[in-house]
Amino acid sequence: MVEQERVKGQPRFTCLKCKNELEFKRNISFVDAPGHEILMATMLSGASLMNGACLLIAADEDCPQPQTREHLAALNIAGIQNIIIIQNKIDAVSKEQALENYIQIKEFIKGTIADNAPIIPISAVFNSNLGLIVRAFEEIIPSPETNENESFQFLIARSFDINRPGKEIKDLKGGVIGGSVLKGKVNIGDRIEIRPGIRIKNNYMPIQSTIVSISQGNNNLENAKPGGLIGLGTKLDPSLTKGDHLIGHLIGKPGALPEVLTEVELKVNLLERVIGTEMQIKVIELKHNEKLLLVVGTEKTAGTVTKILKNSFILKLNPPICIPENFIFAISRIINRRYRLIGYGEIFN
Repeated sequence: MVEQERVKGQPRFTCLKCKNELEFKRNISFVDAPGHEILMATMLSGASLMNGACLLIAADEDCPQPQTREHLAALNIAGIQNIIIIQNKIDAVSKEQALENYIQIKEFIKGTIADNAPIIPISAVFNSNLGLIVRAFEEIIPSPETNENESFQFLIARSFDINRPGKEIKDLKGGVIGGSVLKGKVNIGDRIEIRPGIRIKNNYMPIQSTIVSISQGNNNLENAKPGGLIGLGTKLDPSLTKGDHLIGHLIGKPGALPEVLTEVELKVNLLERVIGTEMQIKVIELKHNEKLLLVVGTEKTAGTVTKILKNSFILKLNPPICIPENFIFAISRIINRRYRLIGYGEIFN
């Protein structure tokens, strides 16, 4: 914000009010969550990495819009409690309309996970009240406390090949993995294991490699801890990482990752109404042999209901997954030819 207002010739990173040099406090990474209902799985996969969320609501529309209702439900499922509500486009309405929209927002969030969230009116066009959002980041979304002695785990949200076509073999660089450190710490030179790994016929084989670089935005780091989005340069064959092939996989120290799951027993919590439809459709119970879309962490997998027990459901997974502890499963079923969010599941016992 200071750099945007700086006049050419003035010193960089200097406070415009007190003229002192700015001091670095923290780095914040943003995950933009798409609004359309068919991208709900993508939105939930991003939410699994977040320490907090900004729920953006337009002042020139009635609240809630279907996508807003959907995003709040996703925050509830993901268990994200540090929420800031941003009422944008106040420049496009009268004062009375902005206040009416504010009342609609208060009514919408009553009794939800965002009940006590601050509502900040802004105009992105005129840069109004952006400073209040920055202050809210400090007050509402603190940096998480970390324990470097925990077993390292990293959830993959992206993977890609950084080599341009026609590059000489001797100049090729290994595959790059993007995501977030869930716990522990990783250093340049560490050996890592990736699960589930490579599919060979009907089985999956874990992949092992070495970290050769760590970056956060344009900053090169010696190590990475929880908080923010991190890029890991590896010695992996780039064909394994290109095109986001490794999204949803879990990284850890060799031999320290959880087992790969081919089936799972879930305690299922169904919503009252289907999320993302114009009509208010009541959610019905899961059926035997029903095929569902499951999103856990950044991974998507198909789940087939094979057993219905008294307090849980057993689902066969394809493809298999390797997930961190205490992560929830977002459950969607096909309604009107699209996958719609109907509830969430937790590992039983």
